[in-house]
Amino acid sequence: MPQDNRGNDYAVKGSGTNTQGNRYDARDYGSGAPNQNSYHYSNKDGGYYYSNSDGSKYYNDGKGSSTYTPPGGTQDSGNSTGKS
Repeated sequence: MPQDNRGNDYAVKGSGTNTQGNRYDARDYGSGAPNQNSYHYSNKDGGYYYSNSDGSKYYNDGKGSSTYTPPGGTQDSGNSTGKS
């Protein structure tokens, strides 16, 4: 079973390329995860978006700007590291 960079096991529910040409994978972290619909997008423009199992979200536009939203929290924009 694959693991994310936090060491959490997950199963890939689906993956592919959407109509805009962006790659995605949908992840199942099991019934104990706060976010049952976790997914990652890698956009063809270099940006990426994570909806994480803990309920946090992370977006990076691939040009140096990013936004991290903690679980149940407020967005924090700036230059951040990825939260996947």
